[in-house]
Amino acid sequence: MARTRKRTKSNGTLLTVIIAFAANALIAAAKSVAAVVTGSASMTAEAAHSWADAGNQVFLFLAERRSARPRDESHPMGYGREAYVWSMFAAFGLFTAGAVVSIMHGIQEIIEPEPASDFAVAYVVLALAFVLEGISFIQAFRQTRKAARELERRTLEQVLISSDPTLRAVFAEDAAALIGLVVAFAGVLLHQITGSALPDAVGSIVVGVLLAVVAVVLIDRNRRFLVGQGVTPDIERSMALRLLEHQDIARLTYLHLEYVGPRKLYVVAAVDLQGDHPEHEVAVSLRRIERELEDHETVEEAVLTLATPDEARLEF
Repeated sequence: MARTRKRTKSNGTLLTVIIAFAANALIAAAKSVAAVVTGSASMTAEAAHSWADAGNQVFLFLAERRSARPRDESHPMGYGREAYVWSMFAAFGLFTAGAVVSIMHGIQEIIEPEPASDFAVAYVVLALAFVLEGISFIQAFRQTRKAARELERRTLEQVLISSDPTLRAVFAEDAAALIGLVVAFAGVLLHQITGSALPDAVGSIVVGVLLAVVAVVLIDRNRRFLVGQGVTPDIERSMALRLLEHQDIARLTYLHLEYVGPRKLYVVAAVDLQGDHPEHEVAVSLRRIERELEDHETVEEAVLTLATPDEARLEF
């Protein structure tokens, strides 16, 4: 029978997703109105981008909620990997609803340019969007920086290699949104100055290409964790030291760590226990150490076996 586990305490990711959804929904509505009023290709691309982001937050919300369910008999390693599945859907949504629509609209604008007007509306909406996106990005940045400090990593390094796909997605999408707003502003401004729709159309295409790059990176990161992303050396060393610091463990000869969800590890290790105890006492000690390891919120399950005398000690 699978051992039950308590839910992982909230790490703030859900709050980050909710803030991002609220910001993107407001921004998407405002950009849509501005796109209709002005006829700007860049504003249309930005509206598609924000609607895609708002829809993606729903997938990320599901990723966070469903992956946090405790394990049961049908899922002995828990539901953690669901986070990567739903985050993958969100990345595909960003690619199709955001990138493809923006690029196609930009190309269409080049082929059949349309006049734009009421540029002041576009500027006001872009400024409002920048403020709201900035608030969402600051929340994601603070949480990412906190996690990076705990693991002694750089913030951008944490974004790329973190096992938390929802936080990575919000951070990347908000960063892309801020860059996209600057591009859209340049496109609208050049359209107004030159009277040509070409800069506006190019801005739409640039926004689409930016979203496509972000989506491909997110898809690739989720794919890696779904097929069995290995842990980084710092995580491996931290777990090894935790085992070696245990008062009952004398030697560590094998260590396998595997992500089974965001911040969740499956641990398999071969150890040599202190002293020379009878078999039944050794079995009890191993099970006790396993439970102690599983009390840590990052360990979903731990399995320990005895090392043989001829196995070399792992050095960290």
